[in-house]
Amino acid sequence: MPANPASAPPVAATDPTATTADQSQFSFTVGTRLADSRAPSGAQLAANRGEFLGRTGTITTPHGEIRTPAFIAVGTKATVKSVLPESMAELGAQALLANAYHLYLQPGADVLDEAGGLGAFMNWSGPTFTDSGGFQVMSLGSGFKKVIDMKSVDTSGPDDAVAPGKERLAHIDDDGVWFKSHLNGDRHRFSPEISMQVQHRIGADIMFAFDELTTLQNSRGYQEESLERTRLWALRCLDEHFRLTSSRKGKPYQALFGVIQGAQYEDLRRKACRDLGAMDFDGYGIGGALEKENL
Repeated sequence: MPANPASAPPVAATDPTATTADQSQFSFTVGTRLADSRAPSGAQLAANRGEFLGRTGTITTPHGEIRTPAFIAVGTKATVKSVLPESMAELGAQALLANAYHLYLQPGADVLDEAGGLGAFMNWSGPTFTDSGGFQVMSLGSGFKKVIDMKSVDTSGPDDAVAPGKERLAHIDDDGVWFKSHLNGDRHRFSPEISMQVQHRIGADIMFAFDELTTLQNSRGYQEESLERTRLWALRCLDEHFRLTSSRKGKPYQALFGVIQGAQYEDLRRKACRDLGAMDFDGYGIGGALEKENL
């Protein structure tokens, strides 16, 4: 098992003569505007004038382009189950996503770093993503199954409720999360800084900021508290990301995306968009629970 990097020394530069990663290696170029399928007649003309937000585009990363909209195949533990990397390419996959929590536990972020990063480790030459591990860590606190309940919006229960028959394996505070490994029960600590350190070592082209996942059953008051915590964590993720980008010289640029939370509350979602939109992220992901009919 890897040592928790909470007390680890700063990541050393691989080559003191090398230059800092170039942020210009990452970009998004807007292509064709897309009309809303629910729009009235003549919508395509309006779309061409930019009146609709749907669009195609191209994300450029150090390991290639992703033409959007795109389906990003999931390889949680640096492998797509039962499918070889070359087969994924033949099937038209443009990018793969792995999970920072699982890779932190096995085989360890340092192993991937020494292998040349996530893509080299899994023999995939295209773009890669890692999520922050937030869902997995937070789910240990409430005993979620593999997916969140997207149907029940009963907020009358306690905010610290645990799913029936499940054990609480994580505890959240304003600084981060203590959790027990689902593999052997070892105690670990994740914080915004540690998540960034782990993801930088894993070496994906696009990473996600560490955020708190809530459920549709949490109270409105807790959703507001959590949203503020996620906002502060986003700032800390950015600070650590900039520090690591400067220190890990000679490495390709890794983009960092913020995550929009707010559960089923539109006003909280809008607040998250305003707050994180004012920060220097490379892009954004839509996170958290949301009733499917309101997607």
